[in-house]
Amino acid sequence: MHLSRKADYALRAVRLLSKLPDGETASINRIAEGEGIPREFLAKILKELSKREIIDSFKGVKGGYCLSRKPKEVSYLQVIEAVEGPIRLSLCTEPGETHCNRVGSCESHAFWVKQEDLLKRRLSSKRFGK
Repeated sequence: MHLSRKADYALRAVRLLSKLPDGETASINRIAEGEGIPREFLAKILKELSKREIIDSFKGVKGGYCLSRKPKEVSYLQVIEAVEGPIRLSLCTEPGETHCNRVGSCESHAFWVKQEDLLKRRLSSKRFGK
């Protein structure tokens, strides 16, 4: 398992935005250059983060991007799931219809549910602000 490049770039972009003074925005070029992210890929990521109301975007000469709330209110989990969807460690933890014919008799199910919960709690507790 590993964090996707898309999620890594999203975290890096949000981290840069979290360090901006109140009221300041960063252009896409500033973010791309500052974090070494390909501009075209970053544009797609920023659009998803904006859609999920993690960042705000402003058009025009003084336009750019900023966080939509205080950095301490934004978790790593929110950013990752904004661009990747819900974190799942196993097909076993998928909600709704199961992908396994051993439901109820599988010793692994409880393990994976617990591990997924632990990971999500850790990612939720990690914030961008103090």
